Amino acid sequence: MRENRSKPAVKICGLTDPEQALSIATIGADAIGVIGVPGTPRFVAEPLRRNLFKTLEQNADDVKRVWVVADLADDSLDAALGGDGTPTVVQLHGGESPERCLALKQRYPQVDWWKALRLRSSKDLHSLERYAQSVDALLLDAWSPDQLGGTGHRLSLDGLGAIRLDLPWWLAGGISAEWIPELLSRVNPDGLDASSRLEDSPGRKNLQKVKDLIDAVQLNR
Repeated sequence: MRENRSKPAVKICGLTDPEQALSIATIGADAIGVIGVPGTPRFVAEPLRRNLFKTLEQNADDVKRVWVVADLADDSLDAALGGDGTPTVVQLHGGESPERCLALKQRYPQVDWWKALRLRSSKDLHSLERYAQSVDALLLDAWSPDQLGGTGHRLSLDGLGAIRLDLPWWLAGGISAEWIPELLSRVNPDGLDASSRLEDSPGRKNLQKVKDLIDAVQLNR
C-alpha cells in the first residue's frame, strides 16, 4: 500500500502538436514534454516547440513545460531559454555528469533541471545519490542500447520501493493505466512520465488512453 502520500504527478511526454498538448493539459496532466533530440521519432524543431510552449503558457500556465535534450551546448541553451515559448523544465537525457548538471543549474536558475538516468537493473540505483545535489529532480527510465527514451520498456520494480531521496523522482518507461494499481502498490514516485504506450503514432497521443491513465492515478493514490 502507498504510505499516505499524495498522488504522483503525471507528465505526458513526446507531444508534437500544440492543440493536442492543450487538450492533454485540460484532461489533467501536470507536465507536458517536448523532445529536443534531433533524429528521434518525436523530435520537435524550434518554431513548433516555441509555439507549443507558448500555447501552454497562455492557456495552462500551471502545467510544467518540459524540454527533453541530450548533451546540449551552452550556446544552444542560451538561445532556447530566451524569448517567447520557453520551457519551465529542462530534462537532461544524455551523458551529463553531476558536475555538468550543477553548472547548468547555476547558469540558468530560471528553469528547473531534471536528470534522466537509464537503469539496466536495480544495481544501478547507487548512481542516484551522485546527482542529489546537482538537479531539481531525477527521472528513472529503462535502459535501451539505441534509444534515449520513449521505448515503452518497463523498469523492474524490484528495489525501487526502497528509494529514499532528498529530491523528487519520476518513473518512466511503459507507463499506462493498466499498470498503475500494481505500480503504486509497490513504489512511491513523485511523478510518472508516460509516452509511447499512450500513442496512436509517434508524437500523436490517444486522448482516451491519456484520460484512462490520469483517472487510474487518481483512483490508486
